[in-house]
Amino acid sequence: MSNYPFNKSEAEWKELLGAERYKILREKGTEFPHSGKYNLTFDKGTYCCGACGELLFNSDSKFRSSCGWPSFDESIPGKIEYIQDRSFGMMRTEIVCANCGSHLGHVFDDGPTETGQRYCVNSASVDLKEE
Repeated sequence: MSNYPFNKSEAEWKELLGAERYKILREKGTEFPHSGKYNLTFDKGTYCCGACGELLFNSDSKFRSSCGWPSFDESIPGKIEYIQDRSFGMMRTEIVCANCGSHLGHVFDDGPTETGQRYCVNSASVDLKEE
């Protein structure tokens, strides 16, 4: 078990999430670019963690990045944890849900808005609660 407020055993996560979501959210996988449900979705609402339901991003912060994954220029304050990721010979910043520790994607300092941030998120790691 982890030190996050929302905890489950890995067996419980597997049962709850199913194979694809488990691979991304719990094993730090990545969906193929341009394949995700929310890549080109711009409906109004709030994006929540696909594992625990925690609110993570407002749709107003979503922008068209053409990178192949949903992109946001900011998160809801306090909802994301930032972890140094040195995998694949790169230095990146992984983003995880601060409530359950599930992998969401990475954040980069190349965003086109005034925040300068691009939260690159797997569609399978979030659910959109439409307004």
